[in-house]
Order: sequence, then C-alpha cells, then structure tokens
Amino acid sequence: MGTLNGQVALITGGARGQGRAHALALAREGCNVVVCDIAAPVEGVDYPMASAADLDETVRLIEQEGRQAVGIVADMRDTAQVQAVVDRALEAFARIDVLVANHGVVNFAPVEAMTDEQWNGVVDTNLTGVFKILRAVIPPMRAAGYGRIIVTSSSAARGGFPNLPAYIAAKWGLIGLVKGTALELADTGITVNAICPAAVATDLFFNEPTYRVFCPDIENPTHEDFEQRLKEHRHGLNGRPYLQPEHVSRAVVFLATDVDGVLTGQVQDVGLGLPASRPS
Repeated sequence: MGTLNGQVALITGGARGQGRAHALALAREGCNVVVCDIAAPVEGVDYPMASAADLDETVRLIEQEGRQAVGIVADMRDTAQVQAVVDRALEAFARIDVLVANHGVVNFAPVEAMTDEQWNGVVDTNLTGVFKILRAVIPPMRAAGYGRIIVTSSSAARGGFPNLPAYIAAKWGLIGLVKGTALELADTGITVNAICPAAVATDLFFNEPTYRVFCPDIENPTHEDFEQRLKEHRHGLNGRPYLQPEHVSRAVVFLATDVDGVLTGQVQDVGLGLPASRPS
C-alpha cells in the first residue's frame, strides 16, 4: 500500500520519457492514473514526437503495477481538448488528486533566426498549454479541498543558454505561473510547485537537432559523438552526464506525497550540481 493509495493522478505528456516514469512512480505509490499526450507532430519542432502506441504502452505498464489507467490523445494547446481530458478523468475516477503538468517540446535557433512557427510551437505548448490544464483542474480540486499540482520547468529556467530562446522563456514563465497560482490557492488545500530537471535522457534531449547544436563541427553527429562532447565539457556530476527520468520522478513523488500541504510555491531543482553555481 503506497502513501497515495486510492488517489488519482493526471499526467500530461505521459506517453514516454519523464511522463511515463512519473506515471509509474505514482502508480507504485497507489494512484490510479490518467495519462494524456498529443501523440502527433508539433509545428516548429524537428524531432519525432511520441505516438499513440507509446501512450498505449504507458497504460499497459501502469496496469502491470496493479493500478487502473486511462490513456487519452489530446493537445494541451486546445482548450476544448484540455477540458475533455479533465472531464474524462472525473468520469472515470470521480476525482483528481495530483496533476503533473509535464508536457513539453524544444527547438534550437538564435532569436534572430527563429521563425514564428518555432516560437509558437514551443511557447504555446510549454507555457500556455500548462496554464490551460491548471485552469481546468483547479475547480474540481478546489471543490474537493485537496490537490497537488506539479509543473515541469527546467534547469534552463535558472539561467540562460544560447539557441533556446523560446524554451527558456516558456520554462522561466512556468515558475512565475506556479508562484502566482500557489498564492491564489493558499488555504484551499491545493499546493502548486515546480521541478527543474537538468538534462534528462529522453527523446526531447537525445535527437538530431540537439546533436547538431552540441557538435557543430561534425557533419552528421551521432549519439556517440554527443556523449563524447558532454564528457569533454565535463557536463554532469559524479560521472553522470545527464539524468534518467526516474531521478526526476523522485522529486515528483516527494511533492505529491506532501500530505499535510506544507510545500507550495516552491521550485525543486534536480540539477546534477548546476544549482551550486547559480543563484537560487
């Protein structure tokens, strides 16, 4: 029996990567889980997105943990689809106790070369899409007098990086969204927090556009070239150049199991040492 036995978690961007890891971690804590994902290409994003088959696999793995699961294909940029996800979760389980707003995309270009499509694809997904799922899930949580909202920001929102203007702007904006919403929901039984992972071994990080940015001197850089470049730059901590999704899931579980509701408006770094050299 887990700490969250009988609760219901809703996870966006749950078809693979961090979202799948969070879904399984919360299932092991006792949650039934609703996972949604766009499972389709996003304009201005150059790497392959998750598929409906990936989403089905996440559902299968949750059920393998002995919990109930519902998978929904939905675009968090679309208000009607966002509301339909919340309605479907309430129809299936009559409650939503935990929201992990995890969905996100990335692209690379300097400001002067970034197109409207590239900017909008990232900002509309990573920032506006999170706003929309928060807006939809707060009323049933408020009615229940309980909720744990966890938003995936990024270590990129704790400083600056070249070639990532849309991603950093959106992820930095999420921290402001979290802090403002936490104050709005004070004393309602709902907590709102952000997590800021460093680089994580997911398809958002391991893809050809990322390899080209880190290895501009190599014509067709490979995964191995990318790994070598990370080692050369001494990226990471204790010989680990990047996180695994399960490392981030520990922070998600920590915030979700704050049963007394004493943690809100906070930003939890999972930073591979990066926070030591940056202001908090």
